[in-house]
Amino acid sequence: MNETLAAILAVIAAYFIGSIPSAYIAGRLVKGIDIRTIGSHNMGAMNTFYNLGIIPGVMVLATDVLKGAAAVALARFLCQLATGNETIVIVEMIAGLFVVIGHNYPVWLKFKGGKGGATLIGVIIFLMPWCLPIGFGCLLILLAITRFPTLSYGLAMISFPFVAWLIYGRGDYVAYSAVMLLIPFLSYIPRIVEMKSKGGSWSRVIKRKNLKDRF
Repeated sequence: MNETLAAILAVIAAYFIGSIPSAYIAGRLVKGIDIRTIGSHNMGAMNTFYNLGIIPGVMVLATDVLKGAAAVALARFLCQLATGNETIVIVEMIAGLFVVIGHNYPVWLKFKGGKGGATLIGVIIFLMPWCLPIGFGCLLILLAITRFPTLSYGLAMISFPFVAWLIYGRGDYVAYSAVMLLIPFLSYIPRIVEMKSKGGSWSRVIKRKNLKDRF
């Protein structure tokens, strides 16, 4: 197997790994529903937490994070197999992009999926393991202040480019993580507008009464 074939296989595999609809499967198994028709209508871990419970939510979160890490790990393995143990970072990055695309536009569900946040986290922590403890620490601090899980983990992800810069000293990782963050952030804009409409003010949207408070 040559490098080109390895790269092609890695990208295709990444898309199909991302397309595994964990939240949709959980909704069907637990309550016989399409998770995309309730709550925030998002096929993601947080909507699963709110509407199916803690255990299904944790399982979906873990699965979606693992999808991202698995896609990049497979890309690394295939490239090293083709090159004799040489890592091709650009292929890993492209595989990371396509696993998120697969999550957001799964072929099995007529290309209507989630927003890719958890899968993106899996990609980034595989490339930069220090993002896990630092990002988790930021999440806990923000969660204590806002009591808003989705906003807290979204803001915590902003730490990724800084970790790439300050700890890894990798300009390519800085640019990659910053650009990748745009995927879930931009896709969440309609939901933010909806919450503002229901909440009446930005302060009401940002700071919640408790973890279960939701629009």
